Amino acid sequence: MNSSVNYERQGEVALITLNNPPVNALGQAQREGLLRALHQAQIDTQAKVLVLLCSGRTFIAGADIKEFGKPPQAPSLPEVVNAYEQSDKPCVAVIHGTALGGGLEMALGCHYRIARRDAKVGLPEVKLGLLPGAGGTQRLPRLAGVAKALEMIVSGQPINALQAREHQIVDELFDGDPRAAGIAFAQRVLDSGLGVRRTGEQAAALKGVDNGALIAAKRADVAKRLPGFFSPPRCVAAVEAATLLPLVEGLQRERALFQECLASEQRAALVHGFFAERQCAHIDDLPKDTPVRVIERVGVIGGGTMGVGIALSFVSAGIAVMLMEVDEPALQRALQRARETCEASVARGSLSPAVMEQRLALLHGGVDYSELATADLVIEAVFESLEVKRQVFERLDQVCKPGAILASNTSSLDLDVIAGFTSRAEDVVGLHFFSPANVMRLLEVVRGRHTGLEVLATVMQLSKRLNKIAVVVGVCDGFVGNRMIFQYGREAEFLLEEGATPEQVDGALRNFGLAMGPNAMRDLSGLDIGWSIRQRQRATLPSNYPLPDVLDTLYAAGMLGQKTGQGFYCYAPGSRRPEPNPELLPLLEAVSREKGIERRALSDDYIVERCVFALINEGAKILQEGIARRSSDIDVIYLNGYGFAAWRGGPMFYADSLGLDNVLARIREFHQRFGAWWEPAPLLEQLAAEGRRFADWKLES
Repeated sequence: MNSSVNYERQGEVALITLNNPPVNALGQAQREGLLRALHQAQIDTQAKVLVLLCSGRTFIAGADIKEFGKPPQAPSLPEVVNAYEQSDKPCVAVIHGTALGGGLEMALGCHYRIARRDAKVGLPEVKLGLLPGAGGTQRLPRLAGVAKALEMIVSGQPINALQAREHQIVDELFDGDPRAAGIAFAQRVLDSGLGVRRTGEQAAALKGVDNGALIAAKRADVAKRLPGFFSPPRCVAAVEAATLLPLVEGLQRERALFQECLASEQRAALVHGFFAERQCAHIDDLPKDTPVRVIERVGVIGGGTMGVGIALSFVSAGIAVMLMEVDEPALQRALQRARETCEASVARGSLSPAVMEQRLALLHGGVDYSELATADLVIEAVFESLEVKRQVFERLDQVCKPGAILASNTSSLDLDVIAGFTSRAEDVVGLHFFSPANVMRLLEVVRGRHTGLEVLATVMQLSKRLNKIAVVVGVCDGFVGNRMIFQYGREAEFLLEEGATPEQVDGALRNFGLAMGPNAMRDLSGLDIGWSIRQRQRATLPSNYPLPDVLDTLYAAGMLGQKTGQGFYCYAPGSRRPEPNPELLPLLEAVSREKGIERRALSDDYIVERCVFALINEGAKILQEGIARRSSDIDVIYLNGYGFAAWRGGPMFYADSLGLDNVLARIREFHQRFGAWWEPAPLLEQLAAEGRRFADWKLES
């Protein structure tokens, strides 16, 4: 018997137990073992009913993702699922932990399903650019109906056991030991003479409903919400097949659609993102046994939008927060802002009133730094000025207890200089949250020259409690995300001087896959912020690094974006919807004339190359300097913090997919035409010459 699949019998109940820690993934060996165990149960004349179990903390949490894209190895998962469904002895799946992807499909192939009350089930394949390929799109609608099947398969989000029971996906809920519950349920199946009940032969959930209308509505929804994605429309088509075709033909249609997804470039990009997110938590020189500090009380300095968002992130994780402001009126405004943010979540239905009050009970306010004396971690979220931060950190150094971690939320300033304002540089770290901090999952963890390993280990562990994706970066102006976005935004602005409009630039980049165009993004953050950064850069940049002038022109005209109702776009009172700014074109034309630029028509492809290749070139420089340790870390930052299309895989993966020699050739053209900003990164030149990819390169410790 396969070592990861065990067969035993207790009376008339055959127990098939999968043991493939940590998540019981269904690799080739496990699939083969399940088939052998099924065969043994079929020839065991004393076995009358089968129970499929998993050892450890979970049921089957999915297929082995590492096999995707490789030559298939028999038996395939559809073969195994079909074999269990065709068993002439009743088969019961006993779910605990999670049954995801191939795990749920395996359970759907069994004749009965029971789930522990705290279990979850789902079909998340769409998140990897795929669709359920082992019968999930055919069997789930037959149990739960088309509407629920579409919701689960197109979103990829799991549901809890109670919901699964309500939608007939499982037959019964249990508490306690899965083995005991499985044997008890199997005995009831025997005693009642229920026999086999094949999911593929069920049809009740498909009747009495306008399935065609549900399919059409979901198809339209996907086209609107997920433009550019390859697999979601095919998920809809597969579920549609379940409503139109017999099971055998539906399974064939599902498999054909699955193969289309498997062969798509998007699948490779989404799988890359999946593994990149897990890889970024690995830090080579941080031993796994590094001690971590206890974080129970947190201070947040600054009650603006960012500070309140950070505070809410902590109270949402059950951690008490002291929110500090300069005076009582400012503090009350900050606390009210926190309450209003939570109330908006309640109004949307994403938070219950009771949970809101539990969280707000953990949020306290103060105006005296002495109230931070017992804090385990203090995060400043004050104005982006070194002088302001100097005052904050000098005071924290005086009042905070030994061992307290002092963190800066700076988005661009030199963390090593900030650490120098204290006598404990080893306790200083950057925690760059992204706005809104209580929503955005990305967290740039800025590792200073003296940041201690214990501090680094603590904040990385803390990020998991906060449900954040933490990426460790080094110290430089803008770190990774903002340093790269400056290059991107600069080129977008130059394009406006050369003849493009904000609508064209933003539209081209949205069509490419960005969640928001650069001009709308700047209006959202406020053009005054960009202008202040621009002034600081002008003071340090060499003369052969020119800067565009559009931002300065808008700033001088008082057009600061959404906060003034006018910027690159116009905004009606109370609206965030961008509308064309009728005053902008004359301003752009004036800037172009003053700089001697003849405005011309620009293609969308050209716009995308100018902006995205600027990201890539700067990313290569960041890698070579060691600010990021892997190209995949850069991709994680852009996928989760800057709205880069998941199906593009991130800027560095996208460059690899194009071929670095092709990217370099275009960058050299831009360098010749536009000067110093476009000097090719040496690492890009090196890798292109060697025929390698960014993914092949890693910073050596």
